[in-house]
Amino acid sequence: MAKELKFVMLLDCYGDLLTEHQRSVMEQYYCEDLSLAEIGQPLGITRQAVRSLIKRTEDILLNYEENLGFAERLGKLRSCFDRIAAAAETIESDTLKKEILTQTETGRKLL
Repeated sequence: MAKELKFVMLLDCYGDLLTEHQRSVMEQYYCEDLSLAEIGQPLGITRQAVRSLIKRTEDILLNYEENLGFAERLGKLRSCFDRIAAAAETIESDTLKKEILTQTETGRKLL
């Protein structure tokens, strides 16, 4: 998994455990693709301070994942739903196929 995608996923899973400031900076950097300078300027902090905050917050997110493993389990569940949906496509009964696909989509939304 690409590093950026990994942190977007970790931020999605554990973002509510961060301070508002940490979450905001991480979202701007990883989700909005802002530069360090673009993030720091309105906050009145240097690029280096933004980078330091991002690095510390990355470490926090990695620690949460190491201890809780929630993001990894979510990824495995998504993969499982994908495999079920692919297998459902081979079912000849349209009613059964539709029900399985509906339920897998419901399961994905709940993730």
